[in-house]
Amino acid sequence: MGNIRNTYRVIGLMSGTSLDGLDLAGCTFCYNGAGWSYSIEEVKTIPYSSHWLVRLSEKYLLTSNAIEQLDLDYGKYLGQAVLEFIRETGFDPDLISSHGHTILHQPENSITFQAGSGKEIQRISGKTVVANFRTLDVLLGGQGAPLVPIGDAYLFSEFDACLNLGGFANISYDNGKERKAFDICPVNIALNYWAKKLHLTFDEGGGIAASGAVNKTLLDSLNKLDYYMVSGPKSLGKEWLNTEFLPIIESLSPAPHDVLRTVCEHIGFQISNSLESNGICQHSILLTGGGTHNSFLVDCIREQSGAQVIIPDQITIDYKEALVFAFLGLLRIRNEINCLSSVTGASKDSSSGDIFVVE
Repeated sequence: MGNIRNTYRVIGLMSGTSLDGLDLAGCTFCYNGAGWSYSIEEVKTIPYSSHWLVRLSEKYLLTSNAIEQLDLDYGKYLGQAVLEFIRETGFDPDLISSHGHTILHQPENSITFQAGSGKEIQRISGKTVVANFRTLDVLLGGQGAPLVPIGDAYLFSEFDACLNLGGFANISYDNGKERKAFDICPVNIALNYWAKKLHLTFDEGGGIAASGAVNKTLLDSLNKLDYYMVSGPKSLGKEWLNTEFLPIIESLSPAPHDVLRTVCEHIGFQISNSLESNGICQHSILLTGGGTHNSFLVDCIREQSGAQVIIPDQITIDYKEALVFAFLGLLRIRNEINCLSSVTGASKDSSSGDIFVVE
């Protein structure tokens, strides 16, 4: 697969912190000499079984040996998922590009690790695989996140900014000189945590949040978290959620529906503040990610920010990250930059990801 090729078929794999499931997107990318175009041909989401929910959600308690075993086992799971996807859809890829599932993300300690052995995916699928996208950037002094912005720049340049509402909210935009991006605040990872206290997987449409009341004390306390006072590059992980965010809520013990309402208000405020402080509050904002289905949350964002929020088709909403990781793998195979230092704070741009080729 050399640099002279202009058309690629890639399967992108994405598993986010909110544990919604494994997303697979079969994508075709074409380069016309001036830029890239894409089409999403086939998609599938595989909800996690109780077995995988337990193994992945309790990841931060694992020993090093258990993490190594999880990496191997989850890699086998991803390989089998890819093989089944190819058989079901007939989409025959040139390349598999896998985000993996984040087990540890402590860039301040030069640590990041995404489970899902690329070697196992390659062995089972019989296809060339790119995985482990974050490590090199962290070694270069960066946050190792977010990685999606270069895909935003190449594939969604018609929008002034791209806002993803996944486990965490992250934003990407061009400031006229370079691409900028950072994580804003927790979204689904926090909302789903409290929905589960009501024996629900998630708060559909934000209906329960809409029935709650804003807890002013809680809202003020969340908005004063140190993370929000730091300018980018910066990124969030589950470690921060467990040590900084959740303890504030649990110390006040409000009713779950009031927590959901207050957290939606908090998300709207932090997103609005980020848009305003970066001069993009009146611009066109592409909204994607699972949180986009939470209509109450989207209303909170619209009301507080005043931005021109654009909601695309459902496939783009749900599979944009899988699409972009497919594209990151393609750039890596071509030995082109796929990780921007202007976004992560690394010492330089890089072409990141480990390549596992068919022998």
